[in-house]
Amino acid sequence: MSVLKVTGLTTELPAEGRWLGVLKDVSFNIGARETLALVGESGSGKSMMALSIMRLLPPLARISGRIRLAGRDLLDLPETEMERLRGRDMAMIFQEPMSSLNPVVTIGVQIGETLRRHHGLSSRAAQAEALRLLERVRIPAARSRLGEYPHQLSGGMLQRIMIAIALAGKPKLLIADEPTTALDVTIQAQILRLIRELQDQDGMAVLFITHDMGVVAEIADRMVVMRHAHLVETGDATHVFAQPREPYTRALLAAVPQLGSMQGQHKPAPFPLVDTDTGETILSGFPDAGLEMSGRKILEVKSLVTRFDQRGGLLRRVVARVHAVEDVSFDLRAGETLALVGESGCGKSTIGRSILRMVTPKSGSIMVDGTDVLTLSGEPLRRYRQKMQMIFQDPISSLNPRLRVEDILTEPLRAHGMAGADAARDIARDLLHRVGLDAHMLDRFPHQFSGGQKQRLCIARVLALNPALIIADEAVSALDVSIKAQIVNLMLELQASLGIAFLFISHDMSVVERIAHRVAVMRLGEIVEIGPREAVFGQPSHSYTQRLLAAVPAADPARRSRSWITDDSELPSPIRSPDFIPPIRHYTEVMSGHYVMAE
Repeated sequence: MSVLKVTGLTTELPAEGRWLGVLKDVSFNIGARETLALVGESGSGKSMMALSIMRLLPPLARISGRIRLAGRDLLDLPETEMERLRGRDMAMIFQEPMSSLNPVVTIGVQIGETLRRHHGLSSRAAQAEALRLLERVRIPAARSRLGEYPHQLSGGMLQRIMIAIALAGKPKLLIADEPTTALDVTIQAQILRLIRELQDQDGMAVLFITHDMGVVAEIADRMVVMRHAHLVETGDATHVFAQPREPYTRALLAAVPQLGSMQGQHKPAPFPLVDTDTGETILSGFPDAGLEMSGRKILEVKSLVTRFDQRGGLLRRVVARVHAVEDVSFDLRAGETLALVGESGCGKSTIGRSILRMVTPKSGSIMVDGTDVLTLSGEPLRRYRQKMQMIFQDPISSLNPRLRVEDILTEPLRAHGMAGADAARDIARDLLHRVGLDAHMLDRFPHQFSGGQKQRLCIARVLALNPALIIADEAVSALDVSIKAQIVNLMLELQASLGIAFLFISHDMSVVERIAHRVAVMRLGEIVEIGPREAVFGQPSHSYTQRLLAAVPAADPARRSRSWITDDSELPSPIRSPDFIPPIRHYTEVMSGHYVMAE
């Protein structure tokens, strides 16, 4: 029996005096204990499908067809009944946790709200169940997290909170909209296994929306491929992967980065691009001869320590400290990419923010082009930030929605007094051209661009100041596979032509293998292994690195394992007592430039 049956679903939104079809005559069904993967590029209608099923569309939207949940047509139900169904019979995990969680309410209260509303639990019972759910989704130091606010947690932890809230009601149907995008591979494997376990226990149906074909291969029973609001291909996941009928499906599968594809190559290399109309491979169009790094050190980090105090009691004394970064050292040369990888909360982003002085380190030194930025403050620090820029994970929140593109790109130039109005506009045109956009887009606003185009705008803005160092913090993790390939190729091309040094922070091991010269693996604020990319990926020597690589899902259902080998022990916490003294670490050089922490 189908838990969800969608028949002839058509959804339209008003746009500039006409009706825009965002879903056109789509039909499918999902049975109990079944996972249906909904795949396609941005704008294909995937998320709109989820919102239509949940009846969370804008008031002026038009929707027709049938959406039956356990035999009841949701389009016939009043809103009061839908409110009872949401969170109980059907639940949704949204892609962006920061915009889904209330910033002024603690984590424990937000999880408990679902439990009290739909299951009638008391406040005490709801808090106890909330703790159990946090532990189930592998939140370290779960009890202390109940009283924290969303801004105190990393992106990966926030996504696990969202998953816990969705699972709290034990729904018949779980709609997961890119639920593992912000998660590292080990936590992703645990979450996918958790969803599968809940399906087996409760007979839950899952609609899994994703652009990660590795995840689709790992979890999906069947899949639906969408393009331009239409369903273009559907079938058993194993069969679609093995024999895709449509050129668009072949293009999606061909664009998936495969771990191990760089074996035998010593330098980064661009992704081959794929024509989505024909499914044919297109050469990336620029040689990799310029991807050699120079001898000049752009960045040198020595013994970096960044900690955050946790205060409590009436006098707000320090009761604990988060050891976010602990005695980290590395360097980075012009034209080189060093990738920082590791689980959510391991300190990757904190290192990037420490280098830019967005947070203040406790000790250590950060030399950028020969100057220790930790000794700078005020105007000297502001001027020196021209040399180092950051690309953030979410381009939507990185761009001011009220500014036109011209103002976004010229603002850094004006702030640093580098160009007048006319010269700044000329530079903005050149920047757009450099990142593959048209000059006529200068008058547009950010909402008029796709996700991939927004990230190109962020890269253009970063390039405005001619930085020697760019920190890319999960810059491609939320992008579709084809757009991800284009952005990675753009970064490689810019590095080849401008000699930029990239500190590439990512949990996507397949992309890291393609873009990085060297890789540093982090765990609990420390580097456990660092070395050339081919050495770390080809001969991982630390047990943690080995687990990370083993957890990467392969985009091949034939290699699927329904019982993932994951570590279910309690995740260690970086929170320590105020008097904690970190142990002295020792490293072994297993081969030239390849260092591993002693275990």
